[in-house]
This record gives sequence, C-alpha cells and structure tokens, in this order.
Amino acid sequence: MPKFLLSLLFMCMTSMMWSQSSQQEKLEQRKAEIQREIRENEKMLTNVKSKEKSAMNIFLIQKNKIRLKETLINTTEKQTKLLANDMYINQMKINKLNKELLVLKEDYAQMIVKSYKSRSEQSRAMFILSAENFLQAYKRAQYLKQYTSFRKNQGEEINTKSTQLVEFNDKLNLQKVAKQKLLVENKKEKETLVKEKQEQEKLVNSIKKDKNRIVSDIRKKQRESKTIDKQIDRLIREAIAEANRKAALEKAKARALALKSNASPKEVAAAVAKEPVSSSRIALTPEDKLIADSFKANRGSLPWPVEKGFISLGYGDQAHPIYNTLVIHNSGVEITTNEGATARAVFGGEVASIMVLSPVNKAVMVQHGDYFTIYQNLSSVSVNKGDKISIKQSLGRVRTNGDTGKTVIKFLLLQNTTYTNPQSWLSNK
Repeated sequence: MPKFLLSLLFMCMTSMMWSQSSQQEKLEQRKAEIQREIRENEKMLTNVKSKEKSAMNIFLIQKNKIRLKETLINTTEKQTKLLANDMYINQMKINKLNKELLVLKEDYAQMIVKSYKSRSEQSRAMFILSAENFLQAYKRAQYLKQYTSFRKNQGEEINTKSTQLVEFNDKLNLQKVAKQKLLVENKKEKETLVKEKQEQEKLVNSIKKDKNRIVSDIRKKQRESKTIDKQIDRLIREAIAEANRKAALEKAKARALALKSNASPKEVAAAVAKEPVSSSRIALTPEDKLIADSFKANRGSLPWPVEKGFISLGYGDQAHPIYNTLVIHNSGVEITTNEGATARAVFGGEVASIMVLSPVNKAVMVQHGDYFTIYQNLSSVSVNKGDKISIKQSLGRVRTNGDTGKTVIKFLLLQNTTYTNPQSWLSNK
C-alpha cells in the first residue's frame, strides 16, 4: 500500500511539473512580447523627444511604457513563483529517491553478505540435493535462479535511481541559477521603474503649470470631434439608405420579372425611389447577413487597425490622464503608433465611403454587412469607394501631427448607427 501511494504521488508531481513547464513557456512568450512592446515604445519616445514636441504626448507614451514595465515585472514574478514550485517538486523527488536508494543499498548489502556466506557451488548443490523429493528440489533450483535474477535486477535498479538522482540534482542546480537570474532581472526592472515614475512625476508637474492652455486645447478638440462625429453619422445614414435603395430595387426588379410586368427598369426605379427608405438600419441581403455574422463571430480576435501601437485614449467618457475632473468624450479609440504607420482593415468588406473631414484629416469607412469600421486621421488613402477589400489590407497612411509629433489613428466601430467600444472587438495582440 505505501508503494502504491508513493507511485501515485510521483505521478501527480510529474503531471504538475508538466503543467508548470507549459505555463513557464507561455509566460516566457508573453514576456518576450512585452519586452518587444517596450522596445517599440522606447523608439517612439526617443523619436518624440528628439523633436521636442508636446509634453502631453511624451507623458502618454511614457505612461504606456510604465504600464508595460509593471506587466513585465508581474510576469517575471509569476515565472519565479512557478520555478520555485517546480524546484520544490524536484527536491521532493530527490528526497524520495535518496530514501529508496538507502533502502535498496541496505537490502543489496545484506543480500551480498548472504551470497558471500553461501557462495560455494557445493553448498548450492547440497541445498538442492537435500530436498525430500524431486518437486522440492525443482522448486529450490527455481528459487536460486529467481534469487540470482532478483539480485541482478536490484543492482540495475540502484544504478537507474542513482542516474535519476544525478539528473534531478543537475536540474535543480540549473533551476537555482535560473531563479537567481529572474530575481536579479526583476530587481533591475523595479529600479528602472522607480526612476521612470520619478521622471513621469516631474513631467506631470511641468504640464500642470500650463493647465489653462491644455484645457482650452481639449475643449477645442472636443468641439472639432463632435463636428466630425456628426459628419460621420450623416455619411453612415447616407450609406445605409443607399444600400437599402439598392436592395429594394433588386427586389422590385425580381418581383416585376416574376409577374411578367411590362414596367421598364426606369419605371421600377422611379417607383422604388418614391417609397420611404430607412437610413438607420440596413435591410440585409442573405450575402450581407453572412458577412455580418462572420464579423460578429470574430469579436475579440480582430487584428489592430495598425501593426504597432497602444491605446492612448479609450472609448466613451474618459477622465483626462492628469486632470481627473476634466472629462473627454471619445466615439472610438485612439491608437498612438509610429510615424509613417499604415492603416489596415480589421476585416474583409467593401469601402462604403472616403471622407475628407478636414484639409489634413481623411477617413475610410468600410462596410461589413450591417457593421461599419472607420479609420480616421489619415494623411493619404490607398483605396476607392466600392473597392472589395481583404483583412489587413492597407487603407492609407496615418497622419503625424506637425505641432505635437503625435501619430494617432482614431478607430470607430458601429452596428448600423449605434456606436460600440472597438477595444472589445480587437485581439489582445
């Protein structure tokens, strides 16, 4: 029974180690991703600082870098904890092997002594010949054979367990080195994090001195944003109405053909034009419904509208990162990216509209059934209205603000005319 329990414990520990090894690999991959994002963030920060642009922009990029550093530290701490658990399990295995080896060696030593005392062939022959009958003699011969085999097996088991013990000790030593490396690494990251937070605090204090100008700029941008949102809303309603008119015309033509009507295509179109058409909800065709359903099924796994970047302003009513009492409304998400970045489609669809929102701000609206994605703040556009596009296809170049040095894409997502939070639709990268 004790042997069974020990075997069961060994199997459980092995299973735990395999699971922890898998978790370690995932954490290592995640850590590599975070480190890559930090490097990209540092390049962005260096680029902005070199141009001596907006302190607010530097603050936002630095804030994201601090967030990434904190995530990196937490990930490393998880790795250290898993490694400590793994080391504990290995130590238990080493202790178990040491106990088993001690018992095996003691048994083996006793067996060798007994074998030495009865080592002569004569004593073995006498043991067999002194049997009372042939069956007993046969059984004694078999016993001697099994005894010899058992002694050999026990010796081999001692060698196997000794090898395992060496392997586990080597593995434990490597894990101790790895754990120490992680601890040193984390300590270094924490020290740099403290310095970056101090630098961030200085930057915040310098920004606060210019509160009136910042508040004035934000209010001006909010007014501009509301004007653009109204323009987008109008264009979306026009796109919905146009799509519904096309669908209604196709249905009317099919109905006229089925009834063998003598009405000309122009007369059919004129009759359709007189009928009221919804501008708030698309009447989906079977093909459009498939596209919409497919788009909806990919919620949470859509690629980002730019290859690299971070969300610098979330969706909805957002408190200002420095002035908490100041509320900023955002109809989409703003993603800060690298200068020269390309905007890309998050899903396949049709270009519904190319919008010129201001002399320096263009936008592309893509339709996916009754869903719309809008890519705003582009300096140039590489598609045309009516184009069928594929996922990750280039739509244009994201504009870099000459005054602030910020390269920001505003990404909006709507179902018909209802705005929704785009962040919940995007993948975690």
